[in-house]
Amino acid sequence: MNSASSQSSLATYRWSGSAKLYLDTPAISTCEQVVVGCYGGNTKAGAQKNEDGALVWCDKEQNWEFALIVDAHYTPQSADLLLDAIESIQPAIVEALTQPISTAFFSLQQHIVTLLGSPAFLKRCREVIGEASCLFCARKDRFLWWLNIGDCVLYLLHPELAYMGQIPLNQRSFFEWVGRTNTFELPVPCFSSGIKELRFGWNRILLVTDGLLEYGSRPYDNPFRLYQAFTDRQEVRETNLSALVQHALKRVHKEKGRDSATIIVWDYYNRQGATYSAP
Repeated sequence: MNSASSQSSLATYRWSGSAKLYLDTPAISTCEQVVVGCYGGNTKAGAQKNEDGALVWCDKEQNWEFALIVDAHYTPQSADLLLDAIESIQPAIVEALTQPISTAFFSLQQHIVTLLGSPAFLKRCREVIGEASCLFCARKDRFLWWLNIGDCVLYLLHPELAYMGQIPLNQRSFFEWVGRTNTFELPVPCFSSGIKELRFGWNRILLVTDGLLEYGSRPYDNPFRLYQAFTDRQEVRETNLSALVQHALKRVHKEKGRDSATIIVWDYYNRQGATYSAP
């Protein structure tokens, strides 16, 4: 279900393709400062369904954001299962992100990995049709954490990083999923995770499913072209993020993208010094 709500200082958003397809027409939503763009594909190219999903939680008072982007296969059942499961442990995730930064991300990752590997969740995974790539991301203070299963991509857009050639933070990892085919059924589950210190000034955090990368001339498959598309003259500054997302998804439609494309993006201004900052 597509929804946005707030309880106390927590604002929430959830959407999956089982609720609204957004074929031919991109849809833009917001959860506090976070912008979510959803597009189900061009029907003239054969698009008939949308199997993506997105979840965002923000707490301005506690100074954090948490996001999950999902790209399912065959049906949206595995995406819905993931969204339901993460919502079921919302209190634990919120508690983890209210901890000091020294323990917050460790606690957060433990909760998620424990959930995904639990016997009850694995049983439910065996009952769905299809499987999903999923990318979790959280920002607290001046640090960014992620955990990735599959081929969704997280980008951190900042000119200092782009100058050094670093735009994506994770590598697309194929043949990893959660669902009927499940990495957590292996003797050792396969996923990647990391933590990145944000640079001084504006940092743009961007999560995408592969529908934004694999269409038409594939312009955004090149990280530098994606960086140019989501920045202002290659600088990260205050801007209308909804307009950037709308433009990117309209381009997918114009070039007859068939696959679903989902984007989650927000900005954070880091006022603290970063390692090896310019004087």
